[in-house]
Amino acid sequence: MSTQALTRPRIDSTNGVWLALGVTLVVGGILVATDGGSLFSQNSTVSLLQRAAGLGIVAVGQTFCILAGSLDLSVAYVISLTSLIAAETMAGSDGRVLPAVLAVLAVSAAIGLVNGLLITKLRINAFIATLGVGLLIKGYLEQGYAGPAGAVPVSFQHLGYDRVGPVPVAFLLFIGVAAVAWVVINRSRYGHHLIATGGDLDVARLSGVRTDLVLIRTHVICSICAGIAGLYLASRLGAGAPRVGAEGGYDLESIAAVVLGGAVLAGGKGGVAGTVGGVLLLAVIDGIFNQLAVDPFFKQVVRGVVIVAAVAIYALRLRGRRAAR
Repeated sequence: MSTQALTRPRIDSTNGVWLALGVTLVVGGILVATDGGSLFSQNSTVSLLQRAAGLGIVAVGQTFCILAGSLDLSVAYVISLTSLIAAETMAGSDGRVLPAVLAVLAVSAAIGLVNGLLITKLRINAFIATLGVGLLIKGYLEQGYAGPAGAVPVSFQHLGYDRVGPVPVAFLLFIGVAAVAWVVINRSRYGHHLIATGGDLDVARLSGVRTDLVLIRTHVICSICAGIAGLYLASRLGAGAPRVGAEGGYDLESIAAVVLGGAVLAGGKGGVAGTVGGVLLLAVIDGIFNQLAVDPFFKQVVRGVVIVAAVAIYALRLRGRRAAR
């Protein structure tokens, strides 16, 4: 028998997150059932998918940034800002939905453009640049709003509450955004340049890739995804909320989902399929803990351990492969 035949198939980081998701569903289902609940009831499934939708849309945008070797810490505040822009522009009127959506996309793209220009033209580290922009938005929100504002018409709230069978419309939106992102990353010239820029910025530049333009486009895409998530949350709340993004932890949670999906923070490796798995894994863990009424502090500890363990396992496997060469 050949050595090749004896070789076990490798579980890469993307497949690993889906395997972890399956194991978590089985173990979590048993734990919840033992406690007298059901993880797989329709109400539980709908709640889980609704939680995944908002985070998932943001995480797809964050995937672009991390693939490029960047990141965006302003997304949580962009979500809050765009939820308010949407609700205040709509003002409860069906006829103002389209202008509100266009306004949200325009403002989101402008914030992404600012992030991209700070990183590429002023050579500010992405962590500092996007954190600074996020804090500027936070300051505006805290100064201008004491609580929820604006009103979303009932027709727009269908996005947040309607379902196709047991699947929320918002989750279908998330899957649609993820599908478009997958095509862009894997089938477009920009996607190839994105991977090259994240893999080695200098080599990509010497190969003729306009890396600055790639990074600017990437941050615009990420901010637009955050804006779409803001629209979704406005539809859920029926109004804009100045703290909905920060309280939801969408900045760090989105990065965690991407990393759980196998992306490397240094850039050049990862993908949308892994991110979707990471989002679902976090949503399932959250759903299990909610049903078991686990203390919120302990919940965060466990999620932190899961993320650190996933990154550590990946790093050890990568080191082993390099040593084998």
